[in-house]
Amino acid sequence: MHHFNYRDGQLYCEGVDLQAVAEAVGTPFYAYSSATLCRHANVIADAFVGMDCLIAFSVKANGNLAVLKTLASQGCGADVVSGGELERALRAGIPADRIVFSGVGKTRDEMALALNVGIHQFNVESAAELAALSAVGAELDRVAPVALRVNPDVAAGGHPNISTGKSGDKFGVPWSDAAGLYEAMRSMPGVEAVGVDVHIGSQIDALGPMKLAFEKVVGMVRDLEAQGHKLSRIDLGGGLGIPYKDGDAPASPKAYADMIRSVTDGLGLQVILEPGRVIAGNAGILVSEVLYEKPAPDRTFLIVDAGMNDLMRPALYQAHHDIMPLQQVSEDMPRLTYDVVGPICESTDKFSTKAELPQLGSGQKIAIMSAGAYGAVLANQYNARPLVPEVLIKDDEFDVIRRRPSFEEMVMLEEMPDWLD
Repeated sequence: MHHFNYRDGQLYCEGVDLQAVAEAVGTPFYAYSSATLCRHANVIADAFVGMDCLIAFSVKANGNLAVLKTLASQGCGADVVSGGELERALRAGIPADRIVFSGVGKTRDEMALALNVGIHQFNVESAAELAALSAVGAELDRVAPVALRVNPDVAAGGHPNISTGKSGDKFGVPWSDAAGLYEAMRSMPGVEAVGVDVHIGSQIDALGPMKLAFEKVVGMVRDLEAQGHKLSRIDLGGGLGIPYKDGDAPASPKAYADMIRSVTDGLGLQVILEPGRVIAGNAGILVSEVLYEKPAPDRTFLIVDAGMNDLMRPALYQAHHDIMPLQQVSEDMPRLTYDVVGPICESTDKFSTKAELPQLGSGQKIAIMSAGAYGAVLANQYNARPLVPEVLIKDDEFDVIRRRPSFEEMVMLEEMPDWLD
């Protein structure tokens, strides 16, 4: 569900006319619905009522401070993968003891920062990382709570670039190595084994692969406890898919919760979840303006002012995003087939191929839907294009929560060496 709907012939977000936002801030821009963010966070929380469950929003999905603060107000913790994301979560008011630190390449400085603020858990992904964390913990006279992220060798489906649980993926400790590393932790200073972690991918529509991975991890937990390890948590990651187009039917949060309840029944451990896309994905859109219609021998291009630097998902994953005009058209209006493309000097700069849309002319606005996750966070300044504004909408008000930088701000970190004068 989302809160983007037509009203009086115009596309609204909650009570705000998006055409008015476009006139105020210019295009392209991201718009997020506060009501959708809160609703999705609460639907997940409600599905797990009665369980000891930490819902740690995946900051890599959307790291805007106002978005994080909105989710913190609904009780969400945070899953972070860098020191910068940790700082963002803390700045947004998420308590350190509700933050888990994932990722394969934590630096010693990042480990020290996380230890000093007292995060809930480190999800450790290699023997070398565990040794480094042990050394940092011992040096600071602190003990890092550790869950090893294990690789269960389970294919999650979806695009290969967002699958993380197969043998050969860079993520997680090989299944056959995990027991030995837990045993080694008994005598390592600065670290303490508190749980087991698994995450097999993103945009997973079916629960079967998740259930298979979770059952394997629950079996590992029972084996470790039988060997005398005192575990208190099981981290099941994120990855639940969302509908990007009509006809998509990913598993519901309730079905997801029911499956986890059945798999973890009797464990008596805290369950940690790391949802990102399922909370933020359909809470955001990218609004763009049509620049030109360009006929070609075998197709017609609709050139818009947003580019792949603003929304990378179609170029990275061949991802689908529905496209809606801001001005509603009648159902019987003829439709044209467009390749919707941006201005970037790359052939991969396209948002849709063979999109069926009403005829759109220069100056008309479109909404690229389901862009609230892995949209603005992946944006960059390729072709010397500024990062686009982000706008948060609540009821009938909107606020710019990240403004568009000027050219001077874009280049302010650059300097000319003296020998070029």
